[in-house]
Amino acid sequence: MSTQSPRHTAAGHDPPPAGGILWAVAGELRSVLALPAAMTMQVAHPAIGAGVDQHSVFRTDPWGRGERSLRSVQLWVYGGAEAEAEGHRLRRLHASIQGVDVHGRPYRALDPPVYAWVHATGYPVYLRAQRYLGTRPFTAAEERRLYAEWLRIGRVLGIDEREMPGSVEEFWPYYRAMVRDRLEPTVVARELAAPDAAVPPPGALPLRLLWPLLRPLFTRFRAFLTVGLMPPDAREAIGLDWTRGQERRLRWFGRAARVVVPLLPERLRYLPIAREARRRARAGRP
Repeated sequence: MSTQSPRHTAAGHDPPPAGGILWAVAGELRSVLALPAAMTMQVAHPAIGAGVDQHSVFRTDPWGRGERSLRSVQLWVYGGAEAEAEGHRLRRLHASIQGVDVHGRPYRALDPPVYAWVHATGYPVYLRAQRYLGTRPFTAAEERRLYAEWLRIGRVLGIDEREMPGSVEEFWPYYRAMVRDRLEPTVVARELAAPDAAVPPPGALPLRLLWPLLRPLFTRFRAFLTVGLMPPDAREAIGLDWTRGQERRLRWFGRAARVVVPLLPERLRYLPIAREARRRARAGRP
């Protein structure tokens, strides 16, 4: 495994533009629902799975970790000048994460191919979320625009440009090779997709009191969306089952989301960072 660190972003590497595809979808509830699928694909890589298993607080503080991850993703897209600072923060945070995976192979979180895969998983999951939950699937031109915007985020995050394919046409052979040759049913991937996962209660007192009743509903729903919004080849590589009945339920859920979510007021439809950035853009402020 290479010990090279990813190249830092050069000055002027900006996040995607206001009015772009990511600007419209990344901070909206429907895209947020798809993030667990991307995270599970990430940790199905044995190096990433080992890093999360050995260094993350996802078991003891899943709510805090989830909140921090959401904030980070929102800053990539909507943070403006803060986006690159967030990229530097993430590299500092992961610089010391290293160890040995379950196969006895050394890993480093900032190994360029590993770091690139973490970022790469977002693109196919965004496409799948749009197909099931969005108003309509993306056109081929929109898929290319989305990928170009995803590459811009990769540069902001310091992803080694040699590790991320430069076009959609190059991305899919890379993606299929990663799924075929690298993904496996790691301990963490199986935990994140388990319908009976042992998730501790959130901090809010009312939810803590109700958590014994709410936890089974939450973990089953999370597992349903995690597995359903994952591309089938990744799902198969991780060893996750998906039935025709589940597929029908996901399609029904998608129909409901397409009707309900666009009717929500912006304060409920978008996360706070996205909502504030959109407000500033409408007011003509950076």
